[in-house]
Amino acid sequence: MAILNFGGVEEVVVTREEFPLKRAQKTLAEETIAVIGYGVQGPGQALNLRDNGFNVIVGQRKESKTWDKAVADGWVPGETLFEIEEACERGTIIQYLLSDAGQITLWPTVKKHLTAGKALYFSHGFGITYKDRTGIIPPDDVDVILVAPKGSGTSLRRMFLEGRGLNSSFAIFQDATGNALDRVVALGIGVGSGYLFETDFRREVYSDLTGERGTLMGAIQGIFAAQYEVLRANGHTPSEAFNETVEELTQSLMPLVAENGMDWMYANCSTTAQRGALDWWKKFRDASKPVFEELYSEVAAGNEAQRSIDSNSQDDYREKLEKELEELRESEMWQAGQTVRTLRPENG
Repeated sequence: MAILNFGGVEEVVVTREEFPLKRAQKTLAEETIAVIGYGVQGPGQALNLRDNGFNVIVGQRKESKTWDKAVADGWVPGETLFEIEEACERGTIIQYLLSDAGQITLWPTVKKHLTAGKALYFSHGFGITYKDRTGIIPPDDVDVILVAPKGSGTSLRRMFLEGRGLNSSFAIFQDATGNALDRVVALGIGVGSGYLFETDFRREVYSDLTGERGTLMGAIQGIFAAQYEVLRANGHTPSEAFNETVEELTQSLMPLVAENGMDWMYANCSTTAQRGALDWWKKFRDASKPVFEELYSEVAAGNEAQRSIDSNSQDDYREKLEKELEELRESEMWQAGQTVRTLRPENG
């Protein structure tokens, strides 16, 4: 492990130099990793672990779309692909990668297979942090660990295949065996992390829920919609409004920010753009900060978690969700986006 200094704040991080893949393979040589769930994070983590030489099996409901997806990805029924309960029984490390709602529903089945010395692995701190609401309380004689890639399972897999890594946080909630640290770091390296930074279950879920509702998804969609609507209201065409709102940001500027930082991007744009951005960014910060403070308070109070649990447990949740997604999908802005994407040179 290494201690890195981020502007005067020290953090514990682990890179592949300190904990190479060979060490991770040796650490988990006697383990069977059972990946439960093959939806969002499951495919990327399972495939990366398999390609990195670990003993991995997948647990999924038979006769489901995700079971068929697992078969298409090369998991063999009866050899590396099993019904969930059998995979839990076989696994010494159970990677619990179902949705938060799915974890609540399946917990009684998983819990009975958590025998002494096993490890229960999460990629989200939700179930443990809000255990009073979820009922997910692990036995005292198992390790409870977390590796949370900072991106989607699709991105984790794509970056792995490109020879890159997606950064992940790691945490230990319970070290029953004395080997929880080696187990969690080895798994973090195995799933294809770029580097690992230390957190705890509470901080992971607080930051994750805030980020999803904030700059990662909720806030960015809100800002996109606001600018697009103002441009359209002032006579700009859908193509012009979309290109100035979304396309230039995602295709031109954000890759530069990812490579070099926002400060570099500011320093390397036109002086007119530079002056305007410097004059206006603090106004946007001041306008949005109260919303972020309210959001974080709702997350910390457990209200966001409860809303998620309540809505996801409704019988008609999927139908309601599809209507909300349809509204987004059929909005003029994202219809314009669909057209613009087809006109990119690589698609021509």
